[in-house]
Amino acid sequence: MGRREDFRKTLNLITPENIILDLGGNPLSSMEGDSPEKLLDFLGYKAEKSENILFGKTRKVDERILDYLDIDTRSIGTILTPMDSQYEVLSDDLYIDEWGIKRKFTGMYWDIVEYPLKGASADDLDSYRWPNPESLDYDLIDDYAKQARKYYEETDYLICGEHPVYGIFETGCWMCGFDDFLLKMAIDEKFVRKFFEKILEYQKVVSKEYYKRVGRYIHYTSSGDDFATQTSLFMSPGMFRELIKPYLKERIEFTKKFTDAAFLHHSCGNVHDIIDDLIDCGVDILNPIQPTNEHMAPDNLKKTFGKSITFHGGLDTQAVLPFGTEETVREAVKELVGAMNHDGGYIFAAAHNIQPDVPPENVVHMFKAAREFGSLDGTT
Repeated sequence: MGRREDFRKTLNLITPENIILDLGGNPLSSMEGDSPEKLLDFLGYKAEKSENILFGKTRKVDERILDYLDIDTRSIGTILTPMDSQYEVLSDDLYIDEWGIKRKFTGMYWDIVEYPLKGASADDLDSYRWPNPESLDYDLIDDYAKQARKYYEETDYLICGEHPVYGIFETGCWMCGFDDFLLKMAIDEKFVRKFFEKILEYQKVVSKEYYKRVGRYIHYTSSGDDFATQTSLFMSPGMFRELIKPYLKERIEFTKKFTDAAFLHHSCGNVHDIIDDLIDCGVDILNPIQPTNEHMAPDNLKKTFGKSITFHGGLDTQAVLPFGTEETVREAVKELVGAMNHDGGYIFAAAHNIQPDVPPENVVHMFKAAREFGSLDGTT
């Protein structure tokens, strides 16, 4: 037995010998701000202050943390930036990304301050300067492949090839502004379909070059596209099925031509009403479980969809982790693992990236408890 056998069982809906623990194994299960430094200090390691990471780029969790917490996952890769694009650094806290979106650093995140396609028409899409997917840094991708191969051949970790592209819906919201793009989805289908076709074409070129290099050495890959707020979808389920689902499904089917890796998709919020659609699209693992919404409650998700998909995450990052005691953290982990881990189909992680307001001891408590309660060796 081992990590990879436990992962195989998990995906095949068989209770694993040991639950899979994920921290930083994909961009949606990592640590934000100075939380890694605080944890390193708490564990007695020397922590060096890291530089700000541009939006979309992932700062890997320190290996000393992963070893200490007995984390099963490791990640390689990141969002790829073509060399032929609008990308330009304007100052230490301001830059234009490859899509022409201007972002400003506001203390921890890079917030959008200029939407390049706000108010644009479908005809404007023809003259816009899109990033050229043929101008990738192939040496960088080859380096990711070498790193993945090393993990694959020399360790028993589960390897995630982080997604090299953004999602279609979120890219539209970032380029047009949420208000403008959601309005377009309601009244300007021509713009939306033309925009999505351009994004999908870009996704395919980048994905082919990325996964044909790293695909044989990874166990799962990730994807991100936020379809919901904490209470409800941004759009009706019908609109999702008509305007978004076909493009997501085609992207996943295309990706799986180049890798046997499981496909993890991330969407914040209450996506309960489209989980069947995500399964139909080819999503194998759904991240995260945001347990503060009753429809996304772990026991409800397991009962309704547990025979069709693997869930990832779920430990509350809004109340339990930042404000809990060792006792309340352990109890929350016990309840979550008890609801989700029977019959496999569950990977343990926080409900989203760990924020700087989380006491480092609670990070330790959560993973120690998950290892304890997710084991079949008689300690539960």
